[in-house]
Amino acid sequence: MKILKWLMYSLFIAIVLGGITVASMYWYFEDELPSVAELRDVRLQTPMQVYSSDGELIAQFGEIRRIPVALEDVPQPLIDAFLATEDQRFYQHWGIDPIGVMRAFVDLVVTGEIQGGGSTITQQLARNFYLTFEQTWTRKIKEAFIALRLESELEKDEILELYLNKITFGHRAHGVGAAAQVYYGKELQDLTLAQMAMIAGLPKAPSTMNPISNPTRAEERRAVVLGRMLAEDKITEADYQTALAEPIRTRLHGAEVTMSAPYLAEMVRAEMVARYGEETAYNSGLKVYVTASAQQQRAAQKAVQHNLHNYDERHGFRGVEAQLWQAENDSMPAREELLEQLENFERIGLTLPAVVLATTEQEAQLLFADGTEATLPWAGMAWARPYINPERQGNAPSTVADIFTVGAVVRVRETDNGWRLAQIPEPSAAVVALRPNDGGIAAAVGGYSFKVSQYNRAVQAERQVGSNIKPFIYSAALDNGFTLATLVNDAPINQWNPGSGIAWRPRNSPDVYDGPIRVRQALAKSKNVVSVRLLRAMGIETVVQHLTKFGFDYDELPRNESLSLGSSSMTPLEVARGYAVFANGGYLVEPYFIERIVDDNDAEIYTARPKVACIECEPEHRDVVQAPQVISEQNAFLVTQAMNSAVWGGGSWAHKTGWNGTAWRIQRSDAIIDKAGRNIVGKTGTTNDVKDTWFSGYVSGLVTTGWVGFDNLERALGSTTMNSNLDSSEQAISGTEAGAKTALPMWIEFMEGAISQVAAEPFEVPPGLVMARIDLATGKLSRANDYTTRFEYFLPGTAPKEYVDDKSSTTVFGDDDSIF
Repeated sequence: MKILKWLMYSLFIAIVLGGITVASMYWYFEDELPSVAELRDVRLQTPMQVYSSDGELIAQFGEIRRIPVALEDVPQPLIDAFLATEDQRFYQHWGIDPIGVMRAFVDLVVTGEIQGGGSTITQQLARNFYLTFEQTWTRKIKEAFIALRLESELEKDEILELYLNKITFGHRAHGVGAAAQVYYGKELQDLTLAQMAMIAGLPKAPSTMNPISNPTRAEERRAVVLGRMLAEDKITEADYQTALAEPIRTRLHGAEVTMSAPYLAEMVRAEMVARYGEETAYNSGLKVYVTASAQQQRAAQKAVQHNLHNYDERHGFRGVEAQLWQAENDSMPAREELLEQLENFERIGLTLPAVVLATTEQEAQLLFADGTEATLPWAGMAWARPYINPERQGNAPSTVADIFTVGAVVRVRETDNGWRLAQIPEPSAAVVALRPNDGGIAAAVGGYSFKVSQYNRAVQAERQVGSNIKPFIYSAALDNGFTLATLVNDAPINQWNPGSGIAWRPRNSPDVYDGPIRVRQALAKSKNVVSVRLLRAMGIETVVQHLTKFGFDYDELPRNESLSLGSSSMTPLEVARGYAVFANGGYLVEPYFIERIVDDNDAEIYTARPKVACIECEPEHRDVVQAPQVISEQNAFLVTQAMNSAVWGGGSWAHKTGWNGTAWRIQRSDAIIDKAGRNIVGKTGTTNDVKDTWFSGYVSGLVTTGWVGFDNLERALGSTTMNSNLDSSEQAISGTEAGAKTALPMWIEFMEGAISQVAAEPFEVPPGLVMARIDLATGKLSRANDYTTRFEYFLPGTAPKEYVDDKSSTTVFGDDDSIF
């Protein structure tokens, strides 16, 4: 009895001392433990997601990738896998498993060190939320206290849901939703049992047991998980054997991006980091909605890529990417080896790498990296003349052997007419589209492929604008006494420069001169010498001051006559913004691309409030921020009219007068005309030596600028003239490279895909303008009513006062170069 009493007293004292010890440790660590509010309001680090205006995912940014899921959406076999492997008594214990603790104690006695293991799901959750992974007594004690607090404040299912969303799975995947996407590119409910077991086995050692980094260890760990599930009667023997035999097939998968817009997404990322800092931007679960719609952004991407491929085909085939074996000397490698070698070649843009397995005279059998095969028909490769230089190609091929042989790695792209031989285009291109009423970016593409180059040419590339500058020169002219009917001398200029000892001879392209020509027609036909004469008449400083109204940097504009031909450098976005002034009635809007931002609770934390072009904002729209009006509505309309002639030429008189504008190819687009009718405006642009080609144009609801050129400023796209000094075995490029051929088709394709979402109303005649019938040859008033005349718009007081049949002479500006 004495021994029994002694044992009871000892036990009582031990319990009391233990309680005091635990209470003391709790009191000691209390300030470092999370509060109840923190436990209930746990914020999962989730990446920033970028969406199109209509809700398609464009990109995801953040070091941690997480796709939060509710417990009821997690498949039961996946839950069973975690519980069987990590904590089979999860629903019975109170946060600490005594059996696990005893096992850890035994390990300590045996090894003399604290070993891993013994932690419940609740303890692992506590460690992941609040602690480190260091093996120390301090960490273990804190972990236990936090686990107890978690169990006292949260339901078991809440704890399990937090655990499944928080735990780390390697390759920056946090939570089971992200793990399913990263390793298998699947939703949770689409995983196989073997894949669920693989994911459930990762928390033990996510960096060394994942199937990408170490498939052997991953397979062994998967077998352990499946074995635990079988032992717990969560799966049958048949399920176990089937899952055990499933091959380890996995690779890194990206986010569930439904619309690829990497250049636009990078613009958003940079802006969000600038606004909120990296931690908040990347890990707070912010959702950013851009101004671009999925349809218009896709249309821009396709237009850039298709146009660059078309350019490349005009200039010849530069050869295969690699030769895996020579058919005449080597035997074909095993199929598995070929697939492995193809993994070294990335899919870039529209192009897929493939190896040539067999050929006939006019067909080739291809093998792709995913194991599929396809036939490349002759129609898809007959274009492949050998590339010599931008102006020269070799003979046209007559058989497949003239292009490549068996064993070659080539690139192909899929078209509506089947597979087509391709190559990664050498030049670059950009498209940027704006809503002219408020500056919202409707689409932005900065290059062929973000994989090839992250340089965003749409907003970063400052290139000479060429004839894209002319509408702004003509706008200045209309504000300084010229009209659309004014005659200007379209004749060669030869100006001797005594300082340099050479003559400056600006020329038209093509080198054709029409003599006296109306201002409207001169802009439509992009007459270089007329632009020079207009600049001379006004003075350089007058023109520079006028150009700054469109947002162009005063200090960056040249102070010489080359300004009239587009020697100044601008980005496509700056050019589009300038053209928007004409489209919206004279207002300078500020481009923007973030429409709204919502937090992780879907509460809106930012909504754009752009400056809008609003001619009649008061009193109905007092809450609107009005953009500054920089030119008159009448001036904007007159320039729009002149650029409309660049599309339609002489209009209904074209069949008699025999001229078209530089943008006449738009007339062939049924999709654009069906939507906009004749209310289409545009201007080509080509620089010296064809180093940059442009097209900018608009309908009433969308302004778009396209640029094509080489990143290397010294390289040209091709000659603007035919080179007759070629051997008979070589052929010059058919036609020329210029804005009308190189950039305009890209603009047309984009508008065809985007215009269905755009208002394309007629351009309304603003108040104050007058109309008068003029003679096309002289610009004077006319009493006739035939193809030699047309109605023209004039500012009040500027219409001609003389009739063509009067005896007075006709004034032509620039008829005597000495006066300029």
